Amino acid sequence: MIHSSWKQFLDNEFKKPYFQELSAFLKTAYSEKTIFPPREAVFRAFSVDLNDVKVVILGQDPYHTPGAAMGLAFSVPASEKIPPSLINIYKEIDSDMGQIYTDLKTMNPSLDLNPEAYRHHNSSGDLSDWAKQGVLLLNNVLTVESHLAGSHRGKGWETFTENTIRFLSDTRPHLVFILWGRDARSKKPLIDESKHLIIESAHPSPLSASAGFFGSRPFSKTNYFLKSNGMKEIVW
Repeated sequence: MIHSSWKQFLDNEFKKPYFQELSAFLKTAYSEKTIFPPREAVFRAFSVDLNDVKVVILGQDPYHTPGAAMGLAFSVPASEKIPPSLINIYKEIDSDMGQIYTDLKTMNPSLDLNPEAYRHHNSSGDLSDWAKQGVLLLNNVLTVESHLAGSHRGKGWETFTENTIRFLSDTRPHLVFILWGRDARSKKPLIDESKHLIIESAHPSPLSASAGFFGSRPFSKTNYFLKSNGMKEIVW
C-alpha cells in the first residue's frame, strides 16, 4: 500500500519518540475499540509515488461512520453514499471549471469544446483516480474512533502531518498545497511560498462552504499553476 519512494522518510518518522507513543496508543485502540479506517488503509495516501506528487489536499479527520473512511482525505469507497463535504467539492469543480468553459467560449465562440470536459469526472465518492494523478489526499489526523469525531486528535498525528508537509515543501519543486479549513490553514507557515502555490479557503463542509469555499476556484488555479510549470493538469 505504501509506495517505496516514501520508505526513508517514513522509517525516520516511525523511529521518533512521538510516533512510538502514537503506535502504542493505536495498538491498544485497534484491539479494544472500533477504529477507522481499517488498519491496512491508514497510510493509503502514501500509495502515491513521492516523485509524482503534484498536489497536496489537506483534510481534517477520517470519516467516523462505518464503511466510509478509506485512507484518502475526503474520499469514500464507490459503494458508499457521497458525503456532504465531497458533494460541495464536486459542486465547486463544476462551477470552477464551468466558468473556464464559459470564458473560453466567450473569447472564441468557434472553439469546439465539450462541456463535459469541464465537469467533475467522478460518478462516486472514490477519489482514487486523483491519487493516481499525483494528488496526495492527506488528513491532519489519520485515524478516528467510530462515531467520535476528533477522538484521535492530540495523539501525535498532527506532528506526523506537519513533518510530512515540511518534508514535501523542502524536497519537492512546484507543488500545490490546498488548505481547506482552520486545521489545514494552520499548516501554511510550514510551506515555502517562494516555490509552491498555496490555495486556502473555508472548509467544504455544509457548515462553512458558503463562507469562502464556494467561488474560491481551487481546481482551475491548481491546473494553471501546474501547466505554467510544465506539468500535466489534473482531470478533476
